[in-house]
Amino acid sequence: MSRVGRNIHVSVDRLRQLAHRDARPRKISADAGTCPKCDSHYSADEMQRNLRVCPACGHHFAVTARERMEQLGEPGGYVELWPELRAADPLQFTDLKPYTERIADAEKSTGLGEAIVCAELEVRHVPAVAAIMDFSYMGGSMGAVVGEKLARACDHAAQKGQPLIVVAASGGARMQEGTLALMQMAKTVIALDALAEARVPVVVVLAHPTTGGVWASFASLGDITYAEPGALIAFSGPRVIEETTREVLPSDFGRAERQLENGQVDAVVDRRELAERIGRVLHILRRPELEGPGAMGSPALQWAQGGAQRAAGAVQSLPRKVMDRIRPGSPDGEDPE
Repeated sequence: MSRVGRNIHVSVDRLRQLAHRDARPRKISADAGTCPKCDSHYSADEMQRNLRVCPACGHHFAVTARERMEQLGEPGGYVELWPELRAADPLQFTDLKPYTERIADAEKSTGLGEAIVCAELEVRHVPAVAAIMDFSYMGGSMGAVVGEKLARACDHAAQKGQPLIVVAASGGARMQEGTLALMQMAKTVIALDALAEARVPVVVVLAHPTTGGVWASFASLGDITYAEPGALIAFSGPRVIEETTREVLPSDFGRAERQLENGQVDAVVDRRELAERIGRVLHILRRPELEGPGAMGSPALQWAQGGAQRAAGAVQSLPRKVMDRIRPGSPDGEDPE
């Protein structure tokens, strides 16, 4: 019994295609609904319901400042503060295009007047002031208007006795404004320091990325600091450091999980749990006596008055011999002339 032979054809081109299978193009083109981490694909409605977090792998997509307001606040919405402020061009800066054109392009593409949005809102029924950055507006860079709006938000929170919520997402200071942008680092630090003296809590959320002068100033000064999973949090990014030092950094350098191990953040919180976590903290830190029309002046003024009363009490508790020396008209306190 004979067996009929069959010719075997081997195609070198076919083997080459199999060898480079990983490099083949996606069947589904990458877009805002395709996860860059696991290639899962979702509709726009699914992404919105899931707060733009991939249900399969937990990858956090970037969100705009106004989306973030809606995610954190109650369904009643929020009241935006100082939307009319716009950046100027005092240096008449031009790189590949004039700074004024970059501002116009950013405003047209994002619908925002600046890289930060400030508003009054309620987080789990607790009134608060929010200052939320938007990376899509010129990389969330901090210029004079960003610093001014954050300083106003601090003052507004102190006057109302309401906590301040800051969401940072920035590449750092805005180079087109030069030293004026760097000055905002000191300005925002001073504003948060005044808020601390007013005993008004500050909750900071670090989104991807938080780098440069923003991380080196107000973003690192929260009373409670949360970070979103996988967020890059560093003064300089790993690529810049590697190119400068010629050393290979760990794959998780500057990431939120590593910063948690180093004690730079209090917790890494999934965006879907963020509003509940912040609301719980605000309920714990809430001070009703500083809110509403019955409050006696601003919290900062109350704190100053309280400090003066404590100082007077300390003076009264000094020994009698010391008090005699500092009282006017006492033998030891008389003018030698």
